[in-house]
Amino acid sequence: MESDIRKVQNKILEIIKFVDQLCRENGIIYYMMGGTALGAVRHKGFIPWDDDLDIFMTPENYEKFRDVFTKQSQERFYLQEWKIVEEYLEYAKVRINGTTLIEPQFRNNSQIHQGIYIDIFILHKCPENKLVQKKLFLGSKFVTAVALSQRNWKPKNRKQKLVFKALKILPTKRIAKYIYKKIYQYDALTEHYQYCFFIDKAKFEAAVFEREWYDTPVEYPFEDTVLLGPKNIELYLEKVYGDYMTLPPIEKRGKDIHAEIWDTEKDYTEYIK
Repeated sequence: MESDIRKVQNKILEIIKFVDQLCRENGIIYYMMGGTALGAVRHKGFIPWDDDLDIFMTPENYEKFRDVFTKQSQERFYLQEWKIVEEYLEYAKVRINGTTLIEPQFRNNSQIHQGIYIDIFILHKCPENKLVQKKLFLGSKFVTAVALSQRNWKPKNRKQKLVFKALKILPTKRIAKYIYKKIYQYDALTEHYQYCFFIDKAKFEAAVFEREWYDTPVEYPFEDTVLLGPKNIELYLEKVYGDYMTLPPIEKRGKDIHAEIWDTEKDYTEYIK
């Protein structure tokens, strides 16, 4: 009998196959990232206890993707953009209609789509200068905290509670807009740059990547299909995870499950109401 999480993964696979086809037909580049890249190498597909799928796109490629997506009549899929300020994208989700994946912080939110999804994270350029990179890293941590506070994410320790309390008295949107402007300005670089992904919980050392990894995507087997990932994917995984081929202890597997409620047959509105 098929497990619930496997049913969710099959729906996610349906989404990424659609996204992959749309990208290939329109010259749009994406790369598997994070646990999805790890699953592709270690498991030739999903990490067995994972309930999401993550890809990178550069700002330029995401803009092309959004344009192509929105010009089509989409009955099956929905593009959801997450923004702190209107001008700059934090990340996006492609959701599948007629399904449910409700995360704890959104359990009573009837204003947003809560179907099963994949994440599209933005991969930015950054100068090779380490001081500039660290400034961008610290600024990104601020906008990440702002985004979490806007989504009713619950602080897990005293330090996080103090940060969230401080955000209530700061002009967060104005500061976030300034930071995002700084982050996006380096995407125009044509030489002497690396790639970075700071809008995340990753430590600085694991969030700056060599530019040649993202020159040309490489195909990797994933379940019953083939998806695109970075060149030298093993070096990427080693940087992000260390000894990435060793399985985590059983008690830690599934600790990052996103969903509180999932259903592959019913629309999320059935649960919200």
